[in-house]
Amino acid sequence: MASEGAGRSNQDICLATLRETDRDRYLACLLSPEDKRGALAALYAFHAELARIRDLVHEPLPGEVRLQYWRDLLEGQAHGASEANPIAAGLLAAVVEYRLPRKSLIDMTEARIFDLYDDPMETRNSLEGYAGETASALIQLASLILSAEDAPRSAEAAGHAGVAQAIAGLLMLMPLHRRRGQLYLPTEILSATGLDREAFLAGNDKDRISAAIEAFAGLGREHLAKARAAGKIAPSVFPAFVTVALAESTLLKAQKLGSRLFDEPIQSPQWRRQMRMAVAATTRKF
Repeated sequence: MASEGAGRSNQDICLATLRETDRDRYLACLLSPEDKRGALAALYAFHAELARIRDLVHEPLPGEVRLQYWRDLLEGQAHGASEANPIAAGLLAAVVEYRLPRKSLIDMTEARIFDLYDDPMETRNSLEGYAGETASALIQLASLILSAEDAPRSAEAAGHAGVAQAIAGLLMLMPLHRRRGQLYLPTEILSATGLDREAFLAGNDKDRISAAIEAFAGLGREHLAKARAAGKIAPSVFPAFVTVALAESTLLKAQKLGSRLFDEPIQSPQWRRQMRMAVAATTRKF
């Protein structure tokens, strides 16, 4: 009974963390089968912890230390009792119960090293690799929790959907990243529009910046179309895809705004995002 109580407590804490750090995936948990929510909440809370490390540190080294904590945990070299960290405890329980591949989770932490520095994202392939190890992997891991039997059949859709979702998220964060001197928009896309990293961050050439943003969002829409064309997703794993329903409106708005997205928010109000996710969960279309 004590372990069941601890399990409920860990789930509550993971859900509370998500409610504060990733409201969309918090709602995705609520739209998922009740018996899967604890594992999904732990997985999503882990992802949220990795995603916000840059916001919590002022230098890369403390960020790398935080990432090393998670790598050590997943490699079985945790420092101290993992039970003291409800997210860690919940994640390890999910790994064991649903046989989640530890390598995918470790690769997710490795990919987040890029967030800590201001290095350029050189190519489209580099961006797709980063998105694949973060957003795409998250969808596939959630699918494994929902149905290990059905998850492999939606792996291609998860791959493309994750890239689309990652690009939409990066467009929403682009004003913040620009203030930091960070840029995820691939250098090869900048070059195709006659820009370099410094010119984009300076923000003076509005027309070319708009063209670069339009191309970046267009890449996201291309992957979204491929995800939709990848085949029917089993109802059992569709809850892993409900947040993808938010990507298209963001990508379209970014293409419309161009350089104005530095001054105008492109994220839809929360009530509208919640409605889109609920419709997606009902129609099983993103």
